[in-house]
Amino acid sequence: MRYSQSEKMEIIRTVEESDLSVRRILEELDVNRSTFYRWYQCYQDNGYDGLINNSPSPKKFWNRLPEHVREQVVDIVLEEPDKSPRELARPILSYRPVINSNHQPSGLMNCGKRILTTS
Repeated sequence: MRYSQSEKMEIIRTVEESDLSVRRILEELDVNRSTFYRWYQCYQDNGYDGLINNSPSPKKFWNRLPEHVREQVVDIVLEEPDKSPRELARPILSYRPVINSNHQPSGLMNCGKRILTTS
């Protein structure tokens, strides 16, 4: 569960002001101890602003085609809609040198297949 900045602050205040042990309070609140201590360290280092949720960075996939390459594949697929992904892979790899570098034919075929099935 993700907690907002104010919820984290409320949990920190609850722990600081309570006579109960940190472990017991966190168990009752169902908050992982390492998570709490990470929040607490951020709070000590940066104050209330340190509790802002840092949204995860966009995931990068090792097998995803770069956008400019994907656009070239889309153009080729749309120029020849009757061809299968396998038939399209050869012209894509041989006539488009930008696409040819470091991209596996299977990735190009899958990209073409998705385009054909969604068009």
